[in-house]
Amino acid sequence: MATPSANNRKLLGRLSLPERNFVAEALRTETVGGVLLLVAAVAALVWANTPLRDSYVAISHFHLGPSALGLNLSVQHWAADGLLAVFFFVAGIELKRELVAGDLRDPKAAILPVVAAVCGMAVPALVYTLTNVIGGGSLGGWAVPTATDIAFALAVLAVIGTSLPSSLRAFLLTLAVVDDLFAILIIAIFFTDHIDFGALGGAVVGLGVFWVLLRKGVRGWYVYVPLALVIWGLMYNSGIHATISGVAMGLMLRCHRQEGEEHSPGEHIEHLVRPLSAGLAVPLFALFSAGVVVSGGAIGDVFTRPETLGVVLGLVVGKAVGIFGGTWLAARFTRASLSEDLVWPDVFAVASLAGIGFTVSLLIGELAFKNDPVLTDEVKAAVLIGSLIAAVLATSLLKVRNAKYRALYEAEELDEDSDGIPDIYEQNNPAYHLRMAEIHERKAAEHRRLAEVAGGASEENDGPA
Repeated sequence: MATPSANNRKLLGRLSLPERNFVAEALRTETVGGVLLLVAAVAALVWANTPLRDSYVAISHFHLGPSALGLNLSVQHWAADGLLAVFFFVAGIELKRELVAGDLRDPKAAILPVVAAVCGMAVPALVYTLTNVIGGGSLGGWAVPTATDIAFALAVLAVIGTSLPSSLRAFLLTLAVVDDLFAILIIAIFFTDHIDFGALGGAVVGLGVFWVLLRKGVRGWYVYVPLALVIWGLMYNSGIHATISGVAMGLMLRCHRQEGEEHSPGEHIEHLVRPLSAGLAVPLFALFSAGVVVSGGAIGDVFTRPETLGVVLGLVVGKAVGIFGGTWLAARFTRASLSEDLVWPDVFAVASLAGIGFTVSLLIGELAFKNDPVLTDEVKAAVLIGSLIAAVLATSLLKVRNAKYRALYEAEELDEDSDGIPDIYEQNNPAYHLRMAEIHERKAAEHRRLAEVAGGASEENDGPA
């Protein structure tokens, strides 16, 4: 996100062309997935709050799977533990790519998103904790408001038509990747009640085999998909959340390009799997997790019960303050300056958008209060309401600067010489300027010809009748 220079680094400066192209492709898929996620969430709420509610409950709690393998799970459970493993597999690849080929490979450039993400998780947790200490509530849900849902955030951008420049979009994407990593660590450390070391050992062996096959260059989905399913099943039975296996396998993929490669294996697999994650896995999870009963009384309880109020305040206030504060601190202590195209309110607006927690927040809410179904549903309602408030707040802030964003976005996309590379990236290329000179000379010649034609027509009209 930050572009280093000899004496002064720019925060949220223009991305390199390869990074811009990668981010654009990734965000395009996530935006489509975000719209599907939004549709699924609305469908779940409608389904759960109509006379069809009984069918929603029946389907969500319908069990299937082999009991002998400890996998006779409900549909809702399959969505949370199974389908989200695909989501976290993609997150693992994204993180690996950022570490070896993206902005996080440079420690100086990595400071900004890492500090911002850490503060963006710590402050919401602190807000939740303070709210519940003062209100006498349960501290078990401290991790619920710590996550950012990049797909939902991009869906909001798509709906409101805000043309954020690529640097801000990439900042949001990297924030989400880093806090996905910390969310996984939180799930693994704080939400593991018991460990079956036999199953865990089997999962570790399976991951070892996975790693060896990758290093040996073995190819074929028919090898890796069955192995991944075995690893997932063993990890689930170990007592550690099964999505950890997805992240682990994603981190094992090679994400740096070797000579002659257009794309690394990790980038290629991410390109194939991301549509499955964004277009199917996450929306189905939302469909079977977001279906909570919403009534006037339930909404009122969200703002009076300390656990749910803590979630709302954590998402709306904690995320915005944490990310903005972390970014400002990174700039202050690294003596980096904000890109001249942006102002600090832009950072606060994006930080507010990161308050859309949804997917991972719903998952952590289910884990945190799994022994209290009523509170689980209330916390889910709080996540939905907090995410909605954060979306409305961010929309209002982003709309104020939308004209500026649109100008920056159009400048990044302009390609007058039609060579497939935006002109803004070719200002130091002599060949580009020669091509533009030819284009302008042709246009000038055409305008001179039209002027002569118009002049001749004018003389004929001015002649004697």
